[in-house]
Amino acid sequence: MRTATIERETKETKVALSIGLDGAGTAHVDTGVPFLDHMLDLFAYHGCFDLDVACQGDVEVDGHHSTEDVGIALGRAISEALGDRRGIFRYGDIALPMDEALVLVAVDICGRDFCDCRLDVPAERLGTFETELADEFMAAFARELGASLHVRKLAGRNSHHIIEAAFKGLGRAMRAAVSIDDARDQAVPSTKGTIL
Repeated sequence: MRTATIERETKETKVALSIGLDGAGTAHVDTGVPFLDHMLDLFAYHGCFDLDVACQGDVEVDGHHSTEDVGIALGRAISEALGDRRGIFRYGDIALPMDEALVLVAVDICGRDFCDCRLDVPAERLGTFETELADEFMAAFARELGASLHVRKLAGRNSHHIIEAAFKGLGRAMRAAVSIDDARDQAVPSTKGTIL
């Protein structure tokens, strides 16, 4: 089973996160940031990942530290669950519609971290969630996973729809990227012979 558990504690947050890559999309999430909880539920469901997240953070300040540190833990956990990356497809992408919103998500689990997230969200907040934190989450996730990640709004006016499309798209793109490619016969998906 491709699973991992990460525990991360700083002066700002305490995160416990477990993931199963070959799951049913079941999530139990409590980050203290309700909108982030909703987004992680969507990520897990559309990625078919079993995900458990508990975060205690300084949300009385704002949601920044909790959002970023959950992104760190999630990227790190998936990296650990993938091991040496043998047999995976490595790439995943989708243009995901959510009503009037359309968001492109493309990922390459290549061992090098890069994130270009351009969501151009109209609202500054959704509930207690500062919408710019979606970018922070994506950057932390890509860095810890060791992936090249592009997230681009192609259309959209509703802030909730835009960010929801991004997280659903991330789940779907990651589902494709971590899936096993039977044609590779457990080979590392790189002509270099290594990704790490």
